[in-house]
Order: sequence, then C-alpha cells, then structure tokens
Amino acid sequence: MVAGTLVAGALALSLSGCGDSVEPIERLGRKAMEEKPDSPSASASASPSGSAAAAAPGDEAYRKWGLTAPVQYAPKPAAKPQLPPAKPGKVPVTDRIPMPGGEKIVFLTFDDGAEKSPEFLKMAADLKLPISMFLTDSIASSDYGHFEKLRDNGSGSTINNHTLTHPNLRTLPFAAQKKEICGQQERLEKRFGTKPPWFRPPYGNYNDDTLKAASECGVSQLVLWRVSMQINNFQYAEGSALKPGDIILAHFRGPSELKGATEVEMTTRMLQRIQEQGYRIGRLEDYL
Repeated sequence: MVAGTLVAGALALSLSGCGDSVEPIERLGRKAMEEKPDSPSASASASPSGSAAAAAPGDEAYRKWGLTAPVQYAPKPAAKPQLPPAKPGKVPVTDRIPMPGGEKIVFLTFDDGAEKSPEFLKMAADLKLPISMFLTDSIASSDYGHFEKLRDNGSGSTINNHTLTHPNLRTLPFAAQKKEICGQQERLEKRFGTKPPWFRPPYGNYNDDTLKAASECGVSQLVLWRVSMQINNFQYAEGSALKPGDIILAHFRGPSELKGATEVEMTTRMLQRIQEQGYRIGRLEDYL
C-alpha cells in the first residue's frame, strides 16, 4: 500500500473535529465531489429484524421523527461476506461491504462526539438505529455517558476508536500514531469495559505506519466510508447514488456546525435519502 493513499480515495475536510470546511465532507472516495441531490425512488416498509434491532421500534415511531414510512432493517446474515486478508502485521482496511446478489443494504457510522443531543438519543432509541460510533477522546469524553446510553438503547450500536486528539496521522511518526491509537483503546476499554475492535483515522488519512500501529494496539479493522452525509444530502465517492454495501459517514454535530440544523434534522434527512433510494440499514458489526 502506498503511504498516504486511502482505499476510499481523495481528501475532503469536514467541520469541527474532522476538518474546517463549510460542510462535513472529510475524505470521500476517489474524488471529492460537489454536493448533488439524491435520486428518489420508491421505498417499502418493513420492521427491523435480527440483531440490527434487538427490539423493534413502535409502529408510529417513524412519523414522530418526520419519516413517511418505517425504516427498513436488514437481518443478520447467515455468514459474513469474505473480505481480502490484511498483510502480516497490519490491519485490513474496509470502505464498502460486498453484498451477495447486490442486496440494497447500507450501514450507519457517526464520528467524533461533539454534539450530545438528548433529542437524538430519543430518536435513535425510538427507531432502534444501529450506529457504529467512532469517538475521539478530546471531543467526546466530556460526556461519555451520552454515548453509553446510545450504545445501550437496544439497537446493537457500538463504540469504536477515533484517536485521542483527532490529528492527521500521516503527519506523525510511528510512535506518535501508536500513542494516539493505543491511548484511546485504553481509555475506551477503561470507560466502557471492552476494547474497541475497530478504528477510523481522522480525515480518513493513514499510511503503513497507521496500519502497523493499529494492529499493535489490538485493532482488527480500519473502517473508512464511501458516502458522507452533509446537512441535507449525501456526497458520494463515486457516481450520484448509494451502492450496495456502502458505509455512510455522519457526525455527532449540532446547529452551530450544521448551519442551524439539528442533529435530529440531519439524521431524518439521511434516513429519507436512504428510503428514497430503496435501501435497508444493516448493523455493520453483523457483516464485518
């Protein structure tokens, strides 16, 4: 692997905690694109099943949160998809899950931990959203209890590593990278009782030292993305629509960072875009 090259592609920076641009973009695949409207398509309704939702949301929960139909959830697959193995001493990198038969399933991930909205906690619990969280200690640690509630709401959500202080790891030597990754592994294990299996590098920036450091810190997977949720619409790594197995990047952010929109409003729009394109939501941990 060439140092500094993301499997997900070219660099685009996001808002607080993940960059400085007007909207939360970060690194978005093979090229950074202008925000484009999503193409709507018909969506059907279904109740959550399998570990994607340990307890099904109420029949009317979706209406409460501004949706016109229940969110569709994918059940736990009989077997996890096969992924390329990592090189010795390095963690594997994943930015999209191979979907047998092109099943229209996508996955929700939220980064950083700046916004700690009680309303979002209610929304995620009502809808039983399976979220893979990637938390940065310097941003999230002022109220780790907030993310513990999100983890424990019955949705199967999980907490993972996004470094101690959110640096651009490619600018750091190996020892400093290892300190950022191992340090957050230790803090999250101490706070939540288990060592996170996954790691996401800030801005999506990594190199061979990152992969080696993550492996030595006990990480089993470096997780990237192919789609980024902005305030109203998606940005895509390629094309202008979701693809089966896409990992979606969103952020824990509030009105000051979302041009007045709330975290709940942003998430509602994200779920609407997923529904418009006819996709179900899977629990990433069931597939990866």
